[in-house]
Amino acid sequence: MEDIIKWLESHMFSCPYKKHIGIECLGCGMQRALIELLKGNIIESIILYPALIPTIALFLFLILHIRFKLKHGATILKILFIITVSIVVVNFVYKLIN
Repeated sequence: MEDIIKWLESHMFSCPYKKHIGIECLGCGMQRALIELLKGNIIESIILYPALIPTIALFLFLILHIRFKLKHGATILKILFIITVSIVVVNFVYKLIN
């Protein structure tokens, strides 16, 4: 796992929005948050990008729903999507204000 983390740290993409416009995009911090999550630093991961864990949960539930055709899966996916997008937008606005 350490080799994967080191490889990810050395191959991180830079944000073109932050580079050219000077403001962070909606996804800024996700790569660093993923690396921190892989290291086991959950709090640091949430601080860097609060929507990472809900995004992962959304995709995992999507895979489960596709595989097992869950009865209320579509409704749960919609709720997870709304929660995740809300966290992304609130985080983005917070970063713009500060």
